[in-house]
Amino acid sequence: MASFSSTSLIAHSKYEVFLNFRGKDTRNGFTSHLAAALHRKQIQFFIDDEELRKGDEISPAFSNAIQNSDISIVIFSKDYASSKWCLNELVKILDSKKMNGQIVIPVFYQVDPSDVRKQKGSFGEAFIHLENNFPGKVKKWRDAVTEASNLSGYDSTESRNEAELVEKIAADISKKLEDASDLTDLDGFVGLNSRIEDLKSLLRFELHDGRVIGIWGMGGIGKTTIASVVFHQISGDFQGKCFMRNVRDESNQKGVVHVRDEVICEVLEENLKIGTSIIPPRIQKRLQLMKVLIVLDDVHNEFTELESLARGLQFSHGSRIIITSRDKGVLEKCGVNNIYEAKGLKHDEALELLRRKAFRENNRSYDLMELSEEVVRYAHGNPLALEVLGSSLYQKSKQQWNVKLQNLKLISEPNIYNVLKISYDELNLEEKKTFLDIACFFKGEDINFVRKIQDDPTLVDTLIDKSLITKSYDEVQCMIYCRKWVKRLFAKNLSTNVAGCGIMGTSIMY
Repeated sequence: MASFSSTSLIAHSKYEVFLNFRGKDTRNGFTSHLAAALHRKQIQFFIDDEELRKGDEISPAFSNAIQNSDISIVIFSKDYASSKWCLNELVKILDSKKMNGQIVIPVFYQVDPSDVRKQKGSFGEAFIHLENNFPGKVKKWRDAVTEASNLSGYDSTESRNEAELVEKIAADISKKLEDASDLTDLDGFVGLNSRIEDLKSLLRFELHDGRVIGIWGMGGIGKTTIASVVFHQISGDFQGKCFMRNVRDESNQKGVVHVRDEVICEVLEENLKIGTSIIPPRIQKRLQLMKVLIVLDDVHNEFTELESLARGLQFSHGSRIIITSRDKGVLEKCGVNNIYEAKGLKHDEALELLRRKAFRENNRSYDLMELSEEVVRYAHGNPLALEVLGSSLYQKSKQQWNVKLQNLKLISEPNIYNVLKISYDELNLEEKKTFLDIACFFKGEDINFVRKIQDDPTLVDTLIDKSLITKSYDEVQCMIYCRKWVKRLFAKNLSTNVAGCGIMGTSIMY
């Protein structure tokens, strides 16, 4: 069976959908039809047995059913607010939304959404009665109803018939579950949970303004992964959504207008061809009425139309745009509200990621632990470097590990090299010269000293903004690579004599 009732509820079961509804209003009608539609799509859902409810407080079993569901559907009906059980469930659902990123979808069944949001009509009457009997709880219930009713959902009056509505909801749920299937479980990611929460705090969901948030960091540091997980966790709260990957490549190959049109088409879920820099007023008007979530991934300094997309288009209050870039300056030009800096993994996290890739399910070889520490120091907390190197060391002997480490001192792994080269190629000649000076000679030096000896001191900060060097405790820091690698890639472009570097380890950032 795809559905579950409270008679068979196991505390730690995992459900895809939890149904919150007023039984007397919809159990034998709309809710039963929706349950049947979910069942046909083989979606596992929890629907309670009203006869087994004890009092008005939610039991631990019901709380677990809510917390262990991916999506909750809240069916607002005429007498919904008269049920303390429904209201208590709703509070738990919104707690799960805040804590676990649960998707919450309201359905306004034969009630005016405005009456629910403003608590008028039958909702107003119910809350007046509750205030007389439960004055200490009513504010919490009112706040929960207001919050849930402001989420993107379904209005039964906008569908031609009930059958059409339940099929539409079931199809939407199926799509959301499919989209999030590979991202809802973060156990496979190392050090990601705290970064997800940090980004969510910057999105400020409690504010109903429109906000643009930037994610800044070096290539391979996990900007796209962080944005992807957050996107899938919160996208159910928006009327339109778009995750535009590889903006850098798409805009270079097809132009920025094409990228903008792709975003608009995905948000509106229509195949539109605008083709000009001017957006038709009818499309602008439609977008202005929508609460949207847009991610623009890997934006670079040549994407000159970004400002018109991120700021020129007007979306409804509550919309959020997330932009990832290696260049802090690009984000600042976009007028972002906040910039989240994606940093490398902590030492313990980096070691754990390397071990997962290098040893997997096999017993960890203790004679390789010291070499593992060397690889971690080399990768400097960069997840891409750790994954590439760990995979290349899988099932290798200690001797092969030693050979690998010696080779790394001579030349980079190709996959890492290609990611790094993108950042370098975007530098102008003076920036390249300054970068190589720092990489070859000034790793660990005081940053103010490095600024003073440069012809243009501002270039040091430019390289920091472009994620090619970092500042740590007022010292210039880089990733470890060797002069032969730098010579092969850069020497022909620079006047600096790379071959004359008298050190084995040169440094470079991803």
